[in-house]
Amino acid sequence: MSVGKHASDPVIALVVAMGDNGAIGRGGDLPWHLGSDMRYFRQVTMGKPIVMGRRTFKSLPRVLDGRLNIVLTRDRGFVAPDAVMAYCLEEGLEAARRSAARTGADEIMVIGGEDVFREVLPQAGRIYLTEVHASPDADTWFPTLDSTEWQEVSREKHAAGPKDDYPFSFVLLERR
Repeated sequence: MSVGKHASDPVIALVVAMGDNGAIGRGGDLPWHLGSDMRYFRQVTMGKPIVMGRRTFKSLPRVLDGRLNIVLTRDRGFVAPDAVMAYCLEEGLEAARRSAARTGADEIMVIGGEDVFREVLPQAGRIYLTEVHASPDADTWFPTLDSTEWQEVSREKHAAGPKDDYPFSFVLLERR
């Protein structure tokens, strides 16, 4: 546990779907459609504060229900109705910690994008990784993980279902 952390502090968890080539996005959207992953995402994030960058927020159809949506942006003119604006990562995480303390959530869910993942990764303790078994064209990438820092604790392989472009695996990683 790092300095200033308490056992009761919520874990900072990244939630990401990543192609075999590290791809996470293309043109402001996901480079695939995986209905199964959308259901999994909803299940693991429901009731917990979610932190995302402005571009990730703008890629969503609406504010995600049942979760406090915290949007990181440097643009003080950007307003997302029904979401909390934060102008730096620490401000966003502090809003998430207050929400988690109020609701009893044990995790803060960080959902992207690339810059947010890169900045928060050193503080993260868990990663909900959907490995998409494909290497699509992309313009947004997940940072390289140091395998000495992360331990795989579970893996579920899935064939592509009727609303999935590719087969995939749900992988849970914990910081060593």
